[in-house]
Amino acid sequence: MSTHVLCLGEMLLDCLADQPDRPEAQVASWTSYPGGAPANVACALAAIGGKSCFVGCLGADPEGERLLAVLERSGVNTAGVQRAPWPTRKVYVTRTAAGERTFASFGGHPPDAFADTHLQAEKITPDLFDGAAFLTLGTLMMAFPDSARAVEGALDLADERFVKICLDVNWRPVFWEQPEQAPAVVRGLIERCDVLKVSEEEAEWLGMPSIEAITAAFDHLEGILLTRGENGCLWQVGERRGEHLGYRVPTVDTTGAGDAFVAALLHRLSRAPLRAWESEAAAVVDYACAAGALSTMIPGGIGSTPDEAAVQAFLRAQAL
Repeated sequence: MSTHVLCLGEMLLDCLADQPDRPEAQVASWTSYPGGAPANVACALAAIGGKSCFVGCLGADPEGERLLAVLERSGVNTAGVQRAPWPTRKVYVTRTAAGERTFASFGGHPPDAFADTHLQAEKITPDLFDGAAFLTLGTLMMAFPDSARAVEGALDLADERFVKICLDVNWRPVFWEQPEQAPAVVRGLIERCDVLKVSEEEAEWLGMPSIEAITAAFDHLEGILLTRGENGCLWQVGERRGEHLGYRVPTVDTTGAGDAFVAALLHRLSRAPLRAWESEAAAVVDYACAAGALSTMIPGGIGSTPDEAAVQAFLRAQAL
């Protein structure tokens, strides 16, 4: 079985407000955590016992060195990492006392002023795709010309090598200079993917607020996960549909919860033959929901994800 997963896109520093329930201008101090959805997924996969490779561009600066070291310590393959003479992105994130967060700004810089937007298509080598089970990505890099071309090139390589494609919509309007153009771009990406993970809010934004609506628009999808935060998710795999009500845990920070969910989902799917996806879907979603819930109990994205033992122990406790 092919088991490694390519995680393409941004890696950055999430600067979380130390003081909850305040607007950005009133926050007195911030604490930075390594983040970025594709990097979160790559590290979460490694933590849970999977194999992952990060494909993205980091700045040639101390922050870029810090993030590269995080990937290496986490056990992520860094053969797909590029470097550019641009600063590594910092995202300032406000939060509520309940752990819900809002992406506030890039510290006064425009969205395209960072290294991750300069991922180069020609530097993504085909050998990275050899033996891969999945290419997983979000939509943020489609907001910038260089990185959008890199995404398209990676999708072509995945198709050529029969690598499954997973898209997590991960809609963040702050990244887009013209947000009104994004829905059409995202729909184009959905056309090319096999597994789609989309939140309730994102599904509404795309005009497809239900599993039925998504299936009607994109009947080629092999898996659809419509996530609802702490309320779990609706899912369809093949012809089978279901609902998971989620797990209630003491939440500290929801950053990276969806990424932990995606990592756990792909870890299980990449280890199962395609013919078994439908029959195993309920158990796979249960596992992914558990990983997502556990990740909210620790601040930050990377470093908050549970390992295999923690997920299994949690699931055993739920069964008592």
